[in-house]
Amino acid sequence: MKIPHVYMETIEDFLSQTRIAMIGISHNPRDFSVHLFQEFRRRGYDMIPVNPNIAQIDGQACFKRVQDIVPPVQAAILMTSPEVTEEIVKDCVLAGIRRVWMYRAGSAGAVSLPAIEYCRDQGIEVVPGQCPFMFWKKNGAHSLHALVRKITGNYPRRQHASPA
Repeated sequence: MKIPHVYMETIEDFLSQTRIAMIGISHNPRDFSVHLFQEFRRRGYDMIPVNPNIAQIDGQACFKRVQDIVPPVQAAILMTSPEVTEEIVKDCVLAGIRRVWMYRAGSAGAVSLPAIEYCRDQGIEVVPGQCPFMFWKKNGAHSLHALVRKITGNYPRRQHASPA
């Protein structure tokens, strides 16, 4: 699957939001989604967990659907399978979400080409197939991952180059 390019401006805009839903967070406290959720919170984000099969995560109430969140969130990070992502982006539209991050690590992660196309048709900004850790300062070993992606030309670039 060839994942569409994403620009740094889109990533920075997403990460500038303060209230974000994490859809598909795991019930397993050792799962990466829980670690990422906790890191967002540690960095000052108001994170809202969404999973229809879990009552709470890390002492915080978990919502069944993104449309149930009050007050609404500004963005959503998806930790789902591609098939589930295709349904979840429709929920995001109903909830008025304008920014979606489809997380991806070694596997396909949440990335779905039909879901990306649907989001773009609906005017939703999409970050497909990236890990937020690569874009935070003081990110430990993740800075090495970002460096490798820069060297190989797989790191997001700016849409408009700054004048010299």
